[in-house]
Amino acid sequence: MSFWAAMVITSLLGAIPLVGPDILFLLWGGYSIDDITLHRFYSLHYALPFVLLMVALLHVFLLHEFGSSNPLGLSSRLDNIPLLPYYGLKDFYAIVLAWVVFFYIIFMYPDLLGHSDNYNMANPLVTPSHIVPE
Repeated sequence: MSFWAAMVITSLLGAIPLVGPDILFLLWGGYSIDDITLHRFYSLHYALPFVLLMVALLHVFLLHEFGSSNPLGLSSRLDNIPLLPYYGLKDFYAIVLAWVVFFYIIFMYPDLLGHSDNYNMANPLVTPSHIVPE
């Protein structure tokens, strides 16, 4: 299924006038989607959560440094609400709760959110029967 998802989504870029085919060639790494293309997209999907984590940590650091309730942009320490313990405990509770749900799904029902078609080998000559035009 990742083959067909990559085919549909990246083919949209081919509709860009003048540069569309060149973008597709660069993105696919050739004239069609191949194993290397799927590996690149898998690596991107693996690395992107870590990038988002770093942005979230930067956000928390900046909140801790400059405070929260400061809509006018004035640097007054009297108007700021400290990050800890007020926001920190609330965020920690939300993170722990999300981890419990996440780990429960991962360890107890790992295929709950998956689809059985994801385990089939990709065949570029045969489109799966459930993929139809709108």
